[in-house]
Amino acid sequence: MRAPVLSFTDRGIYCPAGDFFIDPWRPVDRALVTHGHSDHARPGHARYLTTEAAAPVVRHRLGDIALATIRYGEARRIGDATVSFHPAGHVPGSAQIRVEVGGEVWVVSGDYKTEDDGLSEPFEPVRAHAFVSECTFGLPVFSWTPQAEVAADINGWWRANAAGGRISILGAYALGKAQRVLSALDPGIGPILTHGAVEAVNAVLRAQGYRLPPTIRVTPELDPRAHPGALVLATPSALGTPWARRFGPASTAFASGWMRLRGVRRRRAADRGFVMSDHADWAGLNAAIAATGAERVFVTHGYTAQFRRWLETQGYDAAVVSTEFEGEGLDSPDDSPAGIEVKS
Repeated sequence: MRAPVLSFTDRGIYCPAGDFFIDPWRPVDRALVTHGHSDHARPGHARYLTTEAAAPVVRHRLGDIALATIRYGEARRIGDATVSFHPAGHVPGSAQIRVEVGGEVWVVSGDYKTEDDGLSEPFEPVRAHAFVSECTFGLPVFSWTPQAEVAADINGWWRANAAGGRISILGAYALGKAQRVLSALDPGIGPILTHGAVEAVNAVLRAQGYRLPPTIRVTPELDPRAHPGALVLATPSALGTPWARRFGPASTAFASGWMRLRGVRRRRAADRGFVMSDHADWAGLNAAIAATGAERVFVTHGYTAQFRRWLETQGYDAAVVSTEFEGEGLDSPDDSPAGIEVKS
């Protein structure tokens, strides 16, 4: 019996034929990295390989590393394995990694979403014998509202706040979510201010040619009174801090897939919650897996036990894989998936 194309180790997902790891969480010699989020692109590896589009953000986050790049769809031989990277639709530059050994194909999805957000390279299904899938939102309760409707809700909230003389502060992750929100905003409503961490990523992506509306970086010298009716795009950890309170009377909101669950907005102490995620919802997960044609599915980070059982009822050979990937959290320990009560 042949050894599997990939094995699951305490350092990460390993390909024996190519002697490389995919998104390893402990230091290794060669790491193939799906995207720039910190739970997938970690420091300490000797060599990195990412898509050309992901490389600038990975370098921004990890510094002076030995990093090679690959184009989407380009086949590259590493040892006795052939690898290629394909759009995952998660954040700009994100990829699924296809690994072929002896005619057998396995695909590691990294994180992905199936809705085209108009910014990230759209998700492309990849045919495979085995598929490693996240399932951050692997329950039927998670069903995303079309992006155009969410954008209209965000702009309506902002417009009403501006008319009432209030600043709008919206929490969104610095890489991916923040730029997706930016792309959906109507700059005609007012100025857009950004947290430094958000603006640093904006600068990297703008330099690559990603189109984003004009923004103003919040500095210690910035006077909020000079920007009435502004929307402030902040990191989630900045909400409720002295940094946010400097803007005076404000309405706060949070953009996340977790806003679909009752009680989460209250736990974030936000006035509004907008359901927007850079991960696939229940329908997206099922459609993506079906499109691969894979008979074997390995699920990781999220509602793994529940989703595995569901896949088995659909005829898949499914298994749970333990990793250190985090998916989409809400910053505090009790806001992890395991700590949220699900009510449909």
